[in-house]
This record gives sequence, structure tokens and C-alpha cells, in this order.
Amino acid sequence: MLRISPRKCLWRTAIAGLALAGSLITQQSWSKPVLAANNYCRFTKEEIATKENLLRATLEGDEQAEKQYWATLKQHSQMLRRCRQRTWPQNQAIWLRLYPCDIRSGAIDYVLDRAVNLGYNRIYLEVFFDSQVLLPPADNPTPWLTVVRSPGAENIDLLAETIAKGRKRGLQVYAAMYTLNFGYSYAQLPAKKGVLARNRKGENSLAVVSGGSQAFIDPYNRQARIDYDRLVRSVLKRRPDGVLFDYVRYPQGTGTRSAVNKVGDLWIYGDASRQALYNRAKNNKGRALIERFITKGHITAQDVIALDKLYPTEKIPLWEGRQATATEAKASASVRQQIWRSQLWNLSVNHATQGVLDFLSFASSPFAQQGIPTGAVFFPEGNRRLGKRGFDSRLQPWDKFPSSMEWHPMAYAVCGNNTSCVVKQVQQTLAKAPPNTKVIPAIAGIWGQSYRDHPPLEVQMQALRSAFPQINSLSHFAYPWIEPQRDRHRRFCNL
Repeated sequence: MLRISPRKCLWRTAIAGLALAGSLITQQSWSKPVLAANNYCRFTKEEIATKENLLRATLEGDEQAEKQYWATLKQHSQMLRRCRQRTWPQNQAIWLRLYPCDIRSGAIDYVLDRAVNLGYNRIYLEVFFDSQVLLPPADNPTPWLTVVRSPGAENIDLLAETIAKGRKRGLQVYAAMYTLNFGYSYAQLPAKKGVLARNRKGENSLAVVSGGSQAFIDPYNRQARIDYDRLVRSVLKRRPDGVLFDYVRYPQGTGTRSAVNKVGDLWIYGDASRQALYNRAKNNKGRALIERFITKGHITAQDVIALDKLYPTEKIPLWEGRQATATEAKASASVRQQIWRSQLWNLSVNHATQGVLDFLSFASSPFAQQGIPTGAVFFPEGNRRLGKRGFDSRLQPWDKFPSSMEWHPMAYAVCGNNTSCVVKQVQQTLAKAPPNTKVIPAIAGIWGQSYRDHPPLEVQMQALRSAFPQINSLSHFAYPWIEPQRDRHRRFCNL
């Protein structure tokens, strides 16, 4: 049964919303009538209209219409499954965000029906984003606000409801979650100040990211893991078909901050991260050298001489992964300073990226242990080197993500009205992906026309299929782009 709200205003708003949806569909531009067996598995206008009329009648209390509606959903689910089995790509996903207005009766049903109508068989549902979680207010053990905060809606579980309703339509529903970006509201909580990642100046990401809404945490911080684990356990309880982790990286700066060229630029100055780095030392001389490098931002020949006097029995400094040469201890202080400075820089960068990898492993393990597919979303340029020793400020080590996870490169590049840069981004990913890694590109745009400098989805898909026939899954960003008027209505309705 559809959930019928006891509040008449919600019921009337839902009917009005479907009326708006009907007007939008008549305005939808189609190149030609389409069947569920066409190249994109989209349904005909007649099938769409019939299903929406049945939903509208169901919301008005017509029991016969409700039976026909559910029968139609089952039939369309079977048609979509058969079509996707014989149509490239076998899995076609759409990114979706829900709003408070989606507690209205029929709202989620319409959105999911619309996804099916357009040939999608997967939903990437955002369940943690912008300091909000898609959990019911009465069952939210996390420090983040719930998406739904209306009086009387304390027990409405949009995540569980969307998963259940998606499956009835033949849709797989993945939970998409921000990872290291805990959000602005989290950063304003007095007890969470020490959880945030910091650079040598003591700044957190709110000070350097344009817009000031992204608050990145120190991945080595224990409290960050406790808070995130509560979210993970809550999502796991609702058994999504898969989980995607986004913002698996550090913040992206602008201008000169778009690259890290010195240790002070790295987000390793939170107490937990700094202590973990010091603990990578294997002897006293190694620890003291790391501490000086991190604190001062460099080391000098005088530092080398001073450490020789402090630890005369330790000929060379040692830390994780360090391979010392036999002649190193006999080298001059200036030669050793040059060698160690370079090695300490590499150690610091590796420490920063290892924190990202460790946090991803920690976050994804509970799902993997339950047999739920996991994936990581990333920018193909997020791990690039800049200059002789610099790196992209995001330090996103996607090439070291586990091959057991799905890899979701965000191929959002624009290069005029062609697809060469999109293809290049996917090629970058495939070149570094271990054998048998599932690579599932995410592309941006809308059907049938260019949008925000992105070529039509069809054009991008054809280019990817031609270049990489081995890829059989992809996703589209995002539902609001495909249906902007309806999305605005959902976002700003009056409950």
C-alpha cells in the first residue's frame, strides 16, 4: 500500500505535484516515440501517462487503480530487466537526492517511476551529504541533522522506504555517502573542533575551500571514526543494494592552494594525524627528525649535527619503509640533510594519503563483510603530480583503492562540444586499474541536448562504448539536471 498521509494538505500537495509532473512530461522533448526495447530502454509516452494516471487515482483512494498500478510496476520492472540484459550498458544509474518534501504521499513513487521510465535500473541515493543524513529523526544516532525535520514526521524513514519501493520497480538502490567531508554544521559543534584536519597554520578546510561549507576531518582521529561508524551501522541496518563513498580525499584549494608543494600545506597537523606520523619512527633519531621537519617545515644541516650529538649511538634515523645505505652515516651533514629532507617529504605525503586509504577501509568493511558491494567515487586528476615535487591538493590516492571495490571515476571534464576529454579521464582510470576491477564511469549532462558545456548523454555514452566496450555500467549526474522544474518543486514545496 502507498503511505497515505493523514494530513490533507500533504495529500493535496501530492496531487498538485503530480499534475505539475504531467505538464512537464507533455513538454519533454523526444526525438521519436520510444519503447522499452529501444537503445536506451526508455518507455513510451503512452506507458508513462497510463502509469501516472494510475498513481494519481491511487492517491485519491481508488482501490482498483491501486491494484492496476502495482501490476503495471511489476510489468515495467520485468520489461526493464529484459531490456537492460540485452542493451548496453547493462547497469545505468542516476544520482538522486531527496528533500523534506518527499515525505508527501506519492512523491518517492513518482521519482522512482520517472527513473524507470528513462531506462535506469540503479539509483545512487545520497544518504549523507552537506551535514545531513537520510535517517528518521527518531532513529538517528549520528551527530548530523536529519533531512526530514517536520513535526509529526519523526518516524518517516525515507532511506528504507526508497530501498523497498525501488526494489519493487526492479531498481537497485545504492547508498551514496560523503566520507572525509563531514560538513559545515559538524564543524560548528564545540566538541568536534579537534576532529578536523588542519595544516601547519592551524587552518581547517573551512578557511581554504571556496564557499566555506566543506569541513574535512582528520582521518586518523578516533572520534571521527566513532561518529562515522554510527552512520555506517545505521545505513547497514537498512540493507541497501550497494554503497558508494564520495569525498574520499582532502579539500581542493583554489589558486595557489590548488597544489601542495611543502609539508605545511598538508592536512596532517591535527593532533591524531601528527601523533600517528611521529609513531612511524623506528628509533629516537628518526622520531626527532620527523618532529623537527613537521614543526619547522624543513630541516637544516645544523639539525643533523644536533641530532648526532643527542643520539650518538644511533648512526641513522629510521622510520617505516626507510631503506638506509651503508655509506649514509659517513656522509657530511649537508649531504644527509638533502637526502633526509626529500625522504621526509615523501613520508609526509604518504602518511596523508594512507590516512585516506585507512579511513575508506574502515568505512567500507562492515558492508563488505555482509556481502554488500562497495565503491569509491573520485576525480581522475585527484592524484596527479604537479611540478617536480608537488601534488594536487586533494591528494586522492584512487590508484591505490582496493580492486575489490567498484571504481567510479567522475568523468565530468568539458572540452568544447566533444567527448575527447571524457574519454581521456576514463582511459586514465583504466590504465591504472588492476585486472578485473569494476570501473563504472560517472558522466554529467542531460538527454538530447548539451547542458552546462556537457555534450548530450547519448553522445558521451556512444563515445565511451566505442572506446571501452569492456565497460558495462555507468551513471548519470544527476536527477535534478534531467528534470529541473520538478526538482525545484520537490525542493521548495510547502509542507
